[in-house]
Amino acid sequence: MAMIPRATVTLRFYEELNDFLVPQRRRRDIERPIFLGPAVKDVIEAEGVPHTEVDLILVNGESVGFGHRLAAGDRVAVYPLFEGLDISSVQRLRPRPLREPRFVLDVHLGTLARRLRLLGFDCVYASHCDDGELVAIARRQGRIVLTRDVGLLKQGGVSHGYWLRCRDPAGQVAEVMARFDLAGAARPFTRCMVCNGLLERVERPAAAGHVPPDVLERFASFLHCPGCGRFYWEGSHHAALARWTRRILDAATADPPVS
Repeated sequence: MAMIPRATVTLRFYEELNDFLVPQRRRRDIERPIFLGPAVKDVIEAEGVPHTEVDLILVNGESVGFGHRLAAGDRVAVYPLFEGLDISSVQRLRPRPLREPRFVLDVHLGTLARRLRLLGFDCVYASHCDDGELVAIARRQGRIVLTRDVGLLKQGGVSHGYWLRCRDPAGQVAEVMARFDLAGAARPFTRCMVCNGLLERVERPAAAGHVPPDVLERFASFLHCPGCGRFYWEGSHHAALARWTRRILDAATADPPVS
């Protein structure tokens, strides 16, 4: 029986996309067998890289979309989101960028959701949502999926998403701020940390019966969430949160260290 030559393509992943690869395949050419002209998206994700992390694909030097069919001998270069580089002349891999930073977070990121809300960002989070519900929310509301689950980002219904490298919530906040350049968009103390509703300022009479009597006496105005009915005031806890937000925003706007 005659041997059928094995068809292969050569892949190369750049910058932070290497985070998804096993160590021995990082920052080097990867030869991968192919069968029946697969879509380039499928080959990329077979290496462990979700399509939501990819902003540009070059096959033999030409920009292509996720549906491009590969042929034997093709060379594929895969790039992450470009910061400060105009790639408008090449093929876009998503229908449009999401200019407004609105997020939906998976069930393991409740602390991150509360901290992003504290900074004023629109974050949908529910501990009971499964992956299908998260994808549906992201598509219906035009939200960016934040997750520690790479598999979730490989679902075809997800157009915009990010895999968090850090496990610690404090580090995750800094990571999201940097990844989406959010420092200038932060509006601390404008959203409810519990339900994500927009807060409104109300005077003392509106808070009567809803806050402790001593608090009502000490403060003339409050922040109220129409969604869940909670009231917030500028007590000692607020001061601690204000210091935390200041540290986060100062770090996000600081110049990077010179290497």
